[in-house]
Amino acid sequence: MRTEDVLAAIATGLWRWDNASGTVTLDAGAARLLELPAESGTYPEGTVRSRFHPVDWNEINGVVSLAIAEGTLAEGRLRIVDEAGRVLRTVRSRSRPIAQEGGYLLIGMLQEVAEPTEGTAAQTAITGDWRRSREAFLLDAGRALAEARSTEEVLRVAASLSMPGFSPDGLAVFGVAGDRLTIIGHHGHQADDDHPFLDMSVDTDYPAAEVVRTGRAAYLPTPAEYRRRYPTTWPLAERFGRQSWAFLPLIVAGRTIGAWMAAFKHRVAFTPDERSVLTTVARMLAQALARAGVADSERELSLGLQRSMMPVLGPAIPGMSVAARYVPTGGGLQVGGDWYDMIPLPSGRMALVIGDVQGHDVRAAGLMGQLRIALRAYASEGHRPDAVLSRASRFLHGITDTYDEEDHAGPRFATCLYLEADPATGRIEIARAGHPEPAVRMADGTVLMRPTDGGLPLGIDPDTYYPTTSFTLEAGETMMICTDGLIETGGHDLDTGWARLRTVLESDESASLEGLADQLVQAVHGPGSHYTTGPLADRREDDIAVLLISRDGSPDREAARRTAMSVAQAEPERIAVARQQLREMLHDWADAEQVDSAVLMVSEMVTNVLVHTDGNALLLAEVVGRDSTRQLRVEVTDSSDELPHKRRPGELASSGRGLLLMEMLADAWGVDPRGEGKSIWFELYESPASGEVPPGGPEPDAA
Repeated sequence: MRTEDVLAAIATGLWRWDNASGTVTLDAGAARLLELPAESGTYPEGTVRSRFHPVDWNEINGVVSLAIAEGTLAEGRLRIVDEAGRVLRTVRSRSRPIAQEGGYLLIGMLQEVAEPTEGTAAQTAITGDWRRSREAFLLDAGRALAEARSTEEVLRVAASLSMPGFSPDGLAVFGVAGDRLTIIGHHGHQADDDHPFLDMSVDTDYPAAEVVRTGRAAYLPTPAEYRRRYPTTWPLAERFGRQSWAFLPLIVAGRTIGAWMAAFKHRVAFTPDERSVLTTVARMLAQALARAGVADSERELSLGLQRSMMPVLGPAIPGMSVAARYVPTGGGLQVGGDWYDMIPLPSGRMALVIGDVQGHDVRAAGLMGQLRIALRAYASEGHRPDAVLSRASRFLHGITDTYDEEDHAGPRFATCLYLEADPATGRIEIARAGHPEPAVRMADGTVLMRPTDGGLPLGIDPDTYYPTTSFTLEAGETMMICTDGLIETGGHDLDTGWARLRTVLESDESASLEGLADQLVQAVHGPGSHYTTGPLADRREDDIAVLLISRDGSPDREAARRTAMSVAQAEPERIAVARQQLREMLHDWADAEQVDSAVLMVSEMVTNVLVHTDGNALLLAEVVGRDSTRQLRVEVTDSSDELPHKRRPGELASSGRGLLLMEMLADAWGVDPRGEGKSIWFELYESPASGEVPPGGPEPDAA
């Protein structure tokens, strides 16, 4: 019997598709199946393509590309349609593609097959539900791999992939280091199962090694096939009890960076559609690993820079405790311009520095390192806080001018807070350059912003003066200094950001200093996983540096709260700050009317100094006592020798009521001359809130 008769009897035809010339040669059987005249002939490519369902043609195109890449047969089902688009029959194509210049040559056969009914297990790979499940799976897998930020996350995503109909139960990712095969990660194996593969040569007769050498996938549908092709290393795979294996190359930019193994406990035929899914996943996995490798390198570089630039706190300060935290921004190279430092001084005192160089890039990190070294040098020379910042400002101004000329980039500035602490007395001296002010948690848990004088950020004006503010950190008190990243992250401004941090500082007085530092960072970023490597790392909008210093010892309950601040002639707006300080200091005072009276008197006293003298006002406020026996004493000092006196202002007078107000509202008040200047003071004794009955019942009538 002739070959033509045999092919006709089984409804099979032969074809030869020359993609380069755009022609298709058919025998009589193939022409009949395609609804063309039933005779041998050569047809234009477009004529033949018009006989295929367009969806199926797009699918078979991908199958052919995959077969060319793998050197295997291209198999698939194609629906034949008439000119009206009605499906006439379904044919199965089995062809061997041969790559050639300008295209490919496809040589094979077409055979008519029965169209499976809808819902049966024989659903075609190209047109059935499997394809829709595959597309959904690939979309989910692509999104998950694209979001992975590290090699560990990529491996976790790969291990969790559930492929439609043929999910592997064992995975391994191999890398290449020189001429050696390495294990990057695996899933579905015991911890020591990778031992034989840890240091394998790429010349080894092992599927992953061959894939790395050739860049072509290896599909092993049965144990017999594995044993036949790789007899040397078959004993290594046999003990795992798997039935099918797929080894695919991981290729990035034309370079094979490793191999991916998917192993199955059940038999897998590795049909063209299954190979297509595996190949697509391998491509996405390779891209994800390449991105993660870059991110891991940047992260390691960032950690190295942080370790080299951030100091280790120490030595311990006798009588004081210190804690610090640094959290880098979430984007790109995770190191920026924030820093802190702790500097032992020749006098036995200790200096603490915190600052923020403008920017979140390598240049900011470099400037930060230089500025930190300069500050250590100036401090170690014994300069006072104001002189340290003045010299640092000139230094930064000089080196940023140099950068401007060489790199054609704008000059940078830095905010900074520098303080010296005397462990013996608790005395703190602070100079501030455009930096957020410190906050102090007092012994009874009350938290106050500590107003301090300041100047321009470092590097803007080389001749800027930085005034020094002094106060005493009492036993049991804790001071916090931080960069603006801790305050403003999450869309907060200075006021709402401080309110958020005040809640944390006041929440638990028993927490250790280290625990308090962790709580402050968590208040901004959430749980610890949110500011380490992970999907929420992008919540980090700015670098964070925070320093906590606490004075050891038992607090003096008779002097639980103190605050002090100066109001200069050129800064009348600080009167509002003084009023706010007093309100915060009296946040739990029983009688709100007394608080209003105290604020009114403070405003009047400080205003009188600015209006009637040429000097500045120094405000001191102190609350002593316990519970309902507390006493507020406020004192305003100035350098004028002229003593105030009572006046009887008319109804329309705009001044002259200060002493009258104090006589009406204060429980005690007075004016004390003090060498060069004077002090005006008043006292309030806490009384029950309005409407409350004092202890012991109502007071008897005066009558």
